[in-house]
Amino acid sequence: MTLLDLSVSLSFVLGVGFLAYVAVIVRNFLRARPDAPGDPSRFDWHFLIPCRDEEAVIGTTLDYLARHFPRAHVWVVDDHSEDRTAEVVRARADEGRPVHLVTRRLPQARTGKGDALNSGYRALEARLPEGTDADRVVLIVLDADGRPSPGMLDCFAGASFFGDPAIGAVQAEVRMSNRDVAVPLPHRGRLANRFARLLARLQDIEFRGPISAIQITRRLTGTVNVGGNGQANRLSALRSIDPGGGEPWGRALLEDFELGLRMMLAGWRNGYTTTAWVDQEALWKVRQLITQRVRWAQGSMQCAPYLRRVWRSREFSTMGFLEVLYFMVQPWLQVVGLVVYTVPIAAFAYNAVFYPRFVLAFLGQGGAVLIALYLLLGVAEFALWGPLYRRRSEPGLSRRAALGYGLALAVYAATTYLVAVRAFWRIVRGKGSWQKTARTAAPLPAPAAQEIAPAQEIATA
Repeated sequence: MTLLDLSVSLSFVLGVGFLAYVAVIVRNFLRARPDAPGDPSRFDWHFLIPCRDEEAVIGTTLDYLARHFPRAHVWVVDDHSEDRTAEVVRARADEGRPVHLVTRRLPQARTGKGDALNSGYRALEARLPEGTDADRVVLIVLDADGRPSPGMLDCFAGASFFGDPAIGAVQAEVRMSNRDVAVPLPHRGRLANRFARLLARLQDIEFRGPISAIQITRRLTGTVNVGGNGQANRLSALRSIDPGGGEPWGRALLEDFELGLRMMLAGWRNGYTTTAWVDQEALWKVRQLITQRVRWAQGSMQCAPYLRRVWRSREFSTMGFLEVLYFMVQPWLQVVGLVVYTVPIAAFAYNAVFYPRFVLAFLGQGGAVLIALYLLLGVAEFALWGPLYRRRSEPGLSRRAALGYGLALAVYAATTYLVAVRAFWRIVRGKGSWQKTARTAAPLPAPAAQEIAPAQEIATA
């Protein structure tokens, strides 16, 4: 019983430590204030959208951007789509919009999001007039279903962001556009639809709650991460980290985090804002969610070699290094943690069956209280995000619903252990392929009896 006692005690101490971390990020989260806008006319704005079989969403995204950002150029990288993605983009370009189609074809295509973004970057560079001020050119990376908030460019142009010449990249808060869809799975039963709605809501809480709180805290440590959607980059910053082949984005499966590290190592600072945001689709199925998160976890593991450079760099403070270290080792710790937490549970169950008297003695001598406190802390550190989400993001939710979402988030968070193990196993097996997340939207109908004239395309390798 000594080993079991030690394991539970150590788990409790670690739980208290994590709770202290949560308290810090919650404090900063609640103190965050809106960012002041600037003059977007001082900059040239370009949206960069990598696409692979995005017929279902790319048309409505281009229409949305045309309504809210008519002066911005849009660069769509078709990564060898097998549907009508290219046709939909050509149709918009033929209307005279500032839309550019960048075409990639096998065998060079479908080698990862980073490669697709690099193709768009090279195409943009080739089209810029000579003498363009790279400090004034900003590339905003969007998913094919991304919906930037209408005031995003005003926010990005503010003094806290691209109005500050030291800022190389800015990340906007991510929200789930389909969090309120009543019947997400029309061909499934009531229970399946309730679960799909819950899953979408939990993803919205995750991004607007703990992830946003962590990013706000990272503004203090100088280690803000950029994400794959709603990520804005100054062209001069991208050029400074380009090794010379037109490839500022790396090949890690978490290419956005890798890009942010490269920016910081080159001396740039990254910003984060909740004043502007980008909406994207939440996933309604657990299998899709696991696939997406495994890719993220594996991408984080692939960035481990950067730790040595971060440690040696003068651009990172001690707190900054520790924050990056914590983020990068999380998937590895979860692999270890799955074993560490499973062993005492298995030992407790074994002893309860074969040595019940010893287990009762352990529980009676304070073990029951220790276990109860540990479980309470383990649930509370996730459950509190439900009420915080209601207070900061969705005041229309009832207190009961907010608490229920918070408790569900504790179960949702437990999937990260499965994700970490699968990501680790993919690394062991040498699998580094990009697994695309399926869209939830239905494809738009093809135009009947209509010829779409080919628009000018930029072919890239």
